[in-house]
Order: sequence, then structure tokens, then C-alpha cells
Amino acid sequence: MEAIDVVIVGAGPAGLATSACLNRLSIPNIVLEREDCYASLWQKRAYDRIKLHLAKEYCQLPFMAFPSDSPTFVPRRGFIDYLHSYVSHFRINPRCSRSVESAYHDEETGKWHIRARNVDLNVHEEYSARFLVVATGENSKGFIPEVSGLDSFGGEFIHSSKYEKRPKIQGKRCVSRWLWEFRNGNCLRSVKLGRQDLHRCSIVDFIVVLLSKLKHGDISNYGFARPSEGPFYVKQRVGRTPTIDVGTVEKIRRKEVQVFPSIRGIQGSRIEFANGEIKRFDAIIFATGYKSTGGQDLFDESGMPKLCFPNIWKGKNGLYCSGIC
Repeated sequence: MEAIDVVIVGAGPAGLATSACLNRLSIPNIVLEREDCYASLWQKRAYDRIKLHLAKEYCQLPFMAFPSDSPTFVPRRGFIDYLHSYVSHFRINPRCSRSVESAYHDEETGKWHIRARNVDLNVHEEYSARFLVVATGENSKGFIPEVSGLDSFGGEFIHSSKYEKRPKIQGKRCVSRWLWEFRNGNCLRSVKLGRQDLHRCSIVDFIVVLLSKLKHGDISNYGFARPSEGPFYVKQRVGRTPTIDVGTVEKIRRKEVQVFPSIRGIQGSRIEFANGEIKRFDAIIFATGYKSTGGQDLFDESGMPKLCFPNIWKGKNGLYCSGIC
């Protein structure tokens, strides 16, 4: 049993930032990461061409800005280099290949007991900590919904997080099941919002939806039904991030991408859609979002925090979450 003040589960940007802040205050901490590297989402699962979709001023971690010569929207390689510099500067030393299997709070000692498996050595390690920080991220586990007949599909089906840089499915007939196609198929627990929070969401959503209409016009003719609720309201209520258009809408207009309704069922290579139309496909990519794998004390089954704003990040007995909400 290794005793420490703080154990941080997850070495993504949020976990690294938490460790950096603690190191500046000389508070002993340990970062446990199940993958073989920190920031694995960026180092191992992101496309080469991806960029931060927010300006760098809104994406930098505490106490270290991006280099002045960085572009406004930092590309993947630049962000990874920034994280390397951040880890080195703040002397963060994540313990990788540690898969946390359990954590419980001991009422007698007032401490958290964490059990993790060292994947490389295939042994278990145990830690005792006054505080436990869950920084496993919103995009921790790819979510594939239940689809009737999926087991009978003869082709390849993967979650979008497993999509390779040079995919084997190139040149094949492929259907991608996007998140908004399944938006009515999930029963997600609503986060309680205050009246002031809803008012702010409604104002921002009104502006964003208006700009979207001016930019894209009426896209209902292309198979999209505009949701009754605005994107920021939905994000705050159920944690579902709105899709950011990087050219998809234009490809749909040019009929380079065809839009179908949700999938009703699968039989072999035949996929039946909600409108009764049946098509044959060689591969399916499920771009149906992610779920958090945080503990039940903080999160519900959908991966959303149980608590309300502004204490959504704070649990009981020294339990905290970072970068998840």
C-alpha cells in the first residue's frame, strides 16, 4: 500500500493540469493512466489533420500559454508538443499502463483505497490517498448502441475511435451512424439546471441557431430535422456535444454523402432504415459518441455527473472530477 495525498485517475490534459497545479503547491500526487502514454486520445486516436476547434487562448492549460508563434487553431502535432513541454516543465510523472479497477472510501481511516493493475507486469498495486480525482475524460469509452441483427453483419463494423489513418474499408460501401441519428434512442439522465443557467443557454442558443440558419439555410431537405432544443442547452442538460461542421454539409449538398434515417435492423450485409429502405453495405462506422468511465459516486449510467452546477465537479469525502463536465 503506497500512501499519497492525492491520486489522479487519468493522464489526459485535465489530469496533467491537475497534477501541475498540485506540484506548484508542493502537494504530493500520483497520476495513474491505463494507456501506455499520457494524452492517449491525442497521441494514439486522433487524426493527423485534426486541429483544436477553439482558439488556443481557450485551450491552454493552467500556468503555461501556447508558444506565441503557434497558429490560432493548434494542429494535433503542435498540441502534443505543447503537452510534452507542459509535462516536462511541471515535472509530471504519470504512471502509465495502470488500469484502475476499484476505489472505495474507508470511513475509519478517512482515506481512499485504490486498486490498479499494472498491465506491463500483470500485478496489482494498491494506493491510499486523502483525495481522489477522476480525470478519465468525456471521451473515455466509445459507445456502440444495440442494433437488431448487428451480430449477423458479415462486414466490418467499428467505433469511430478505432478508425485507422489508412482504413482497410477504403473503397468499400460504408454507412456511418452519426450521433444525432440515435439522439432519440437513448434515455439519458438530465442534469438539474437552475433557472439562470437555462436563461443563459436560451440566449446563446438563439444566437447560434440564427447564425447556423444564415450559414447553412434550411437543411431539412437533406435529411436533417433541426432539434427543438438548442445545442448549448442539450450540452448542459445531457452532455451531448453538438457536431461542428468542417465541410460535411457542403458534401451532403453535392450528394457526395448521402443521409439516411436511423437503422431499424441488420440482416447480413442488408441494412434496413427507419423509412423502410434497404441497402447493402460492406462496413459500418459507429460515430455514436462516447461515455465516461468515472465512478458511480459522481456519475450516472450515461456518464453524466449527478451533481448540479456549480458543484458539479465535487463529490463527497474528498472525491473530485476534472475535465469531464
